[in-house]
Amino acid sequence: MTTRGEDPASRGVTVMRVVHLLPLLCSLIEAKIDRQKVVQAFNPRRNASSPETPLQVGNGNFAFGADITGLQTFSPFATMSTWGWHNFSLPTTPGQTQIEDYHGTEWWTHGRLVQYNMANPSNNDIADWLRENPHRLNLGTIGFSFSDSSNTTVTEDMLSNKKQILDMWTGVIRSSFTYKNHTVKVETWADPSLDSVAVSVESALLSSGALSIFFDFPYPTNDKFGAPFVGVFNQTDLHKTSLSTPGGGETNKATIHHDLTSTQYDLSLEWDVATGGSGAIKPPTDGSHRYVLSTSGTDTLRFTANFAPSAPESVPELDGVVAASREWWPAYWNNGAFVDLTGASDANATELHRRIIQSQYLVAVNSASDYPPQESGLVNNGWFGKFHMEMILWHTLQFARWNNHALLARSLPRTYTHLLPTSLNRASTQGYAGARWGKMTDPSAIDAPGEINTLLIWQQPHPMYFAELAYRHAPTPQTLADWDAVLTATADFMASYAFLNETTGVYDLGPPMYPVSENTNPNATVNPTFELAYWRFGLDVAIAWKSRQNASVPEAWTTVRDNLAPLPIIDGTYPVYQDIPNMWTANTTTVQDHPAMAGIFGLLPPPASGPPLNRPALEETAARIWALWDLDESFGWDFPMLAMNSLRLGDANRAVDYLLHPTFQFDDAGYPVGGTRVPTPYFPSSSSLLLAVAMMAGGWDGEEGPHFPSEWDVLVEGFVPGL
Repeated sequence: MTTRGEDPASRGVTVMRVVHLLPLLCSLIEAKIDRQKVVQAFNPRRNASSPETPLQVGNGNFAFGADITGLQTFSPFATMSTWGWHNFSLPTTPGQTQIEDYHGTEWWTHGRLVQYNMANPSNNDIADWLRENPHRLNLGTIGFSFSDSSNTTVTEDMLSNKKQILDMWTGVIRSSFTYKNHTVKVETWADPSLDSVAVSVESALLSSGALSIFFDFPYPTNDKFGAPFVGVFNQTDLHKTSLSTPGGGETNKATIHHDLTSTQYDLSLEWDVATGGSGAIKPPTDGSHRYVLSTSGTDTLRFTANFAPSAPESVPELDGVVAASREWWPAYWNNGAFVDLTGASDANATELHRRIIQSQYLVAVNSASDYPPQESGLVNNGWFGKFHMEMILWHTLQFARWNNHALLARSLPRTYTHLLPTSLNRASTQGYAGARWGKMTDPSAIDAPGEINTLLIWQQPHPMYFAELAYRHAPTPQTLADWDAVLTATADFMASYAFLNETTGVYDLGPPMYPVSENTNPNATVNPTFELAYWRFGLDVAIAWKSRQNASVPEAWTTVRDNLAPLPIIDGTYPVYQDIPNMWTANTTTVQDHPAMAGIFGLLPPPASGPPLNRPALEETAARIWALWDLDESFGWDFPMLAMNSLRLGDANRAVDYLLHPTFQFDDAGYPVGGTRVPTPYFPSSSSLLLAVAMMAGGWDGEEGPHFPSEWDVLVEGFVPGL
């Protein structure tokens, strides 16, 4: 027996407590989760800086990463934003000095030449520039400067009594440590809506001048991965900074302007000290870009640092930032859906619960942005800081499933609307109708060149999934209108892309193409299982979208949908793609990378049209993945996708096995470990974990309600069934 709670938005919510006594029996008791108690039970605590991850405060569009001092004193973790990007100069290679000099490569595609966005020997330099630019910036570092009479460089090991806690309920990092027998207490906050970090410091070291605050500015690099730190501090001659203070420096305000030639922005500061004290900021004298804010006659310092493309008229005071954070974070925790596993005595439940709560905090800080997040969020840089269109779903779909629709609405559908003109042009240039979404891009809409980038197709139906959940949440004419242009252009391309096989009489997908796994021969890959199922799903939604508006459905949509190639079957299983050789052969690429065939029943609902899925094939495929797939080399969303597949197959325990698989790791603060394939953090792990847990908590159409292991005592609030 299963049940689901009601939407908690009304605050006066009835929650169903699910106590599984037997696999087929549970009792229901009305209850109310003490959400604050649950959240704070998993507050991250540290006694030393992590070498890979900070503790963060932020708001989705801005984040500040702190080491053990509450600032960026010893570990130059990043301060990152949605707007902070930089371009290096264009190449000087003759014939490759401007973007228009790039023309890609033509490949034969079903009897015609199609221009793909991949480099050729004649334009490698401009292709590299397009891939690497723009890249996301580390806006600056803020840390403690220790004054030592012996000129000794102070290290973290020289501090004692180091304690740090991130209070996720209010969004504050509280840090304390001892230096030279003096205690230093620090609170670090971020404004929920501005790119501002606010800090309070208490220590007698401030009064003596032994402790001050530095502000430093790194120079960007064109590294594909900038982890754990972003930018370098030893190329000071390549950029400029300047200080301005109103009233000749007699006030408690200052602005530092950072000039990177192609990018310029301001750090605006405002500080206050106790009565009788004073504070002043001084520019560097050693050729660096390190500015120092020093105090005297005070044991307290409070300051706010605001980063912006241009200095605002005013900087929020610390008290205002604190009040806003104390209001925003409890509202976030209270208004969304919630899971309480504290009643389950199983250690697996406790660990899963930790990951759930800490992931909820981290996705709000790193992924709730105006554009889709990059894989590493606002912690460091991966793939030059750009976002991936195929990852939008894994990053942000969970916001809808956890009843945080407003956070999802920050980026969607606006991202698709913003990228629609270039996507229409991409399809047209290649001879297709509609809009072909790119893979790796940024707010400038530059499409990063690459063979995989240009031949990947599974990102195309994503708008349909988002739109369908949006309509479930708000089944209104406005929702239909908001998504109609995007869905129409997407479906037009999907119908145009499918190729009529004159021999079989069905529409094929590919070649050339890369499936989800990205590890097959693109010229031999045809009719991949997941992409075929997703194509049908996308066209089904597009057709329903027109019907809801009493609008005509383009004939091409129904023709292609009704005549799509059937899902391939090999040896009673769903393979990577049609006629793939050596499927299920150990130690081959056929059982490596993303096991996307599990997504046809995990991520996707049963098909609304065409033949039903083959249940025995689904079960046999799941069994072979568990037995034969190279899970030690899998990463990220592989495990939650497999967990969702297990849930639909009725095996909640196997779902937990996947979510707690030894390869699927999260560190002490909840950051998803990248492993051997990608750097840490890899946030698709966090968001897909939440997506899978939402499925466990809310169920899906026809199987509504919780689907946790039978022996677990679980409380859930605010979930609705998924597709």
